[in-house]
Amino acid sequence: MREHAPCRLRALGMVNALGALSDEIWQGLLAGDQSRLTWRDDLVPGRSLLVGEVRSPLPEIPSALRRYRCRNNALSLAVLLGLEAELAAIIAEVGRGRVGVVMGTSTSGVSDAEAALCHNAAHGVLAPGFDYPQLEFGGAAGFVAAYLGSEGPVYTLSTACSSGARALASARSLLALGVCDAVVAGATDTLCGLTTNGFCALQAVSDELPNPMSANRKGLTLGEGSAILLVTREEGGIQLEGVGESSEAHHMSAPDPAGGGAENAMREALRDAGLTPADIAYVNLHGTGTPLNDAMESAAVVRVFGEQVPASSTKALVGHTLGAAGAMEAGFCWMMLARASDGQIALLPHAWDGRRDPALARLRLVDKGERARVEGRVHLLTNSFGFGGNNCVLVLGGELPC
Repeated sequence: MREHAPCRLRALGMVNALGALSDEIWQGLLAGDQSRLTWRDDLVPGRSLLVGEVRSPLPEIPSALRRYRCRNNALSLAVLLGLEAELAAIIAEVGRGRVGVVMGTSTSGVSDAEAALCHNAAHGVLAPGFDYPQLEFGGAAGFVAAYLGSEGPVYTLSTACSSGARALASARSLLALGVCDAVVAGATDTLCGLTTNGFCALQAVSDELPNPMSANRKGLTLGEGSAILLVTREEGGIQLEGVGESSEAHHMSAPDPAGGGAENAMREALRDAGLTPADIAYVNLHGTGTPLNDAMESAAVVRVFGEQVPASSTKALVGHTLGAAGAMEAGFCWMMLARASDGQIALLPHAWDGRRDPALARLRLVDKGERARVEGRVHLLTNSFGFGGNNCVLVLGGELPC
C-alpha cells in the first residue's frame, strides 16, 4: 500500500430512480431492477424517452434560502436531511471554518430556468420565485454550504460526467493540504430539456432499456439524482485510496477510440493507491451503453486488468445521472464495502440482454447473485469518463469483517 494521508468516506447519502433509502437502493442494485425507469414525453418535442427520474417526494427549500429553490437543490436537500446527525456532529467537532463543500453538477437548475423562460414567453415576465443562484453552477455548492452553515472553502466542479468523481478527488486534496478537517463532497444533477435534446442531437440516447456492452446497445438513458459523502482525515472505515485523472482532449464529445485516456486514469489510480491490477476485486464501469464508450472502455479495462476482473455498469438501473454519476457510483461501491460480511462482498450485477458484441473486448460481466470471497482488505475501482476527455477513476478500499 502507498503511504498517504488517510481519506475516510465516513457517511453516504443518496437519492436516485431506485429510491431515497439506502436499503431500497441496495436491494434494487442487487436485483438489477430496471422497473424504476419511467417514460417522459415532455423533454424532447415529439419523442417519448425512458429516463431515471426521481419519484420520491422532495423536501421544500427553507424560506430563508428561497433564492436557491430549484429541483436540483431539493435533490441535494433530500440527501442532506438523511445525513443531518453526521453533519451536525462533524461541524461541532471541528468547527464551521474547517468544513468545506465541493459539489459537482452539469445542469444545476436548468430545468427551473426552462420553466421560468416558458412563463416569460407566455406572460412577459420570468416565473415568480426564479432567481439566478438556482441556475448557476456555483449554486450547487453554495446551497449546501448555506444550508449547513459551513464556512470552509465552497466550490462547484463541472467536468461533465466525471464531475462527481472529481469532487471527491478535490475533497481528498483539501484534507491532504490541511485546508479542511472535513469536506461535504458529492454531486447532484437534474433531468432537463436542454441536456436531453443535446444528447439526442448527438444520437446518443436509446429509445429502449439501456443495454451496456450488448451487441444490441442503442445508446444511453438519462437519469437524475444526488449522492453526497462526508469525507474526513481519519484512519479506518472505508477509504478513498487512489485517484487517477487524465484529460485527453480527443474530441468535444467522443472519447479516444483506443481508450488511452481511460487506461491512463485507471493505471494512475492504481499507482496512487499503491496497488496492482490483481488487487482489484470489482470494477464499476462507466458503461453508458453508447457504441463508442463501450468499445473504448472494454478495451481499456481488459488491457489493464485482463478478462477476469468482475465488472458491471449500474447506469442501466438509474440512468446516466450525468455530473452526479461519478459520486453516485462511488456511493454504490461504498455500499458494497459497508454491507460486506463473512469475508464476502456482494457484486453488483450487470443488467443487459446477455448478447455479447463480438467486436468488444471480452469483460467478465457480473451475474445476479454473484459474491466474491476476499480475505482482509478489499479494493474496488470505479470509472468516470466525461466530455472533452475529462477522466477520473477512484479506488475505494475497506477491511472486510471476518
